[in-house]
Amino acid sequence: MRSFLAVAETGSLTAAARRLGMSQPSIGRHISELERQLDTQLFRRGPRGRELSDRGHVLMGEARRMGEAADAFSRLALGRTPGLAGPVRITASEVIGALVLPGIITALRRDEPSIEVEIVASNSVGSLLRRDADIAIRMIRPHQLDLVIRHIADIPLVTCASTDYFNRAGRPDKPADLAGHDLLGFDRSDEIIEGFARAGIALDRSNFKIRSDNQLVLWEAICAGGGIGFAQRPMVVTTQNVEICLETMPLPRLETYLALHGDLRQSPRIRHVADYVYEAMRAYAARA
Repeated sequence: MRSFLAVAETGSLTAAARRLGMSQPSIGRHISELERQLDTQLFRRGPRGRELSDRGHVLMGEARRMGEAADAFSRLALGRTPGLAGPVRITASEVIGALVLPGIITALRRDEPSIEVEIVASNSVGSLLRRDADIAIRMIRPHQLDLVIRHIADIPLVTCASTDYFNRAGRPDKPADLAGHDLLGFDRSDEIIEGFARAGIALDRSNFKIRSDNQLVLWEAICAGGGIGFAQRPMVVTTQNVEICLETMPLPRLETYLALHGDLRQSPRIRHVADYVYEAMRAYAARA
């Protein structure tokens, strides 16, 4: 039933296997066995992957209710498990998940080596209700019901580049000077272009000499001297050979929250990790 739900919601065996942490052939076998037991076809091939058949649509509502009940049972059971030993799954943005959390979790496990931590570094928003993760760090405020939400900080963004780039190309004195520099920006998203337009600075995609929608790639390009980009201030001020420019240039702040399901707050292990990560993230933001 979990495999059926995952395929119905993601549209493919591969995505369902990724969600459930299983192999694609196993998901396929589950669907075949369910169709055999029910003596009906649940999916058909469509232009966007696997689509529910008419009979599959009828069963989907009941399957979802069964899944929600099972998830609630799991959360409540976990919430009453004593002790700190065992796994905790944390999801965060690519930058926080890859560059900030590893240091925090390493320090945590020095004190509590029996805790195991799974870090999901992704900009996609998973569901805490479905136990895609136990704890989430989000750059937007979650609005799901039944979540315990704690505001960590508003992390400022800054304009920055490597010392090598500034030595080679000079430093911009005002925002309009950026048009004459090698900029680093998004490939498909127009977010940066639109932000400059609101400030009266006309840029187009050709101004971004290195483009990527992956923020880790853009950060590595900044560190490598590829040009001027935008990054979280606490990350810049703690990185050697990366400097801030245009200090007074107005840039947005990243509202940062920690969230977990209220049922899991009863778990000593998850509560301990959540409290530790919350304080450590506040310390990280304070470096700004």
